[in-house]
Amino acid sequence: KEKKFERYRSARSRIPAHNPPCINARTGDIVRIMECRKLSRTVSFVVIEKLG
Repeated sequence: KEKKFERYRSARSRIPAHNPPCINARTGDIVRIMECRKLSRTVSFVVIEKLG
């Protein structure tokens, strides 16, 4: 809860992550990611499982 404004805030972030073919996550899926070596200029995370 935000003290100053007396409202609730939802936390969400967009992190570029590699989506391997064995996971096959789609847009809107909630996934767990893990840090790895740099795969490209922006990608340094990989999807390890689908949560929902």
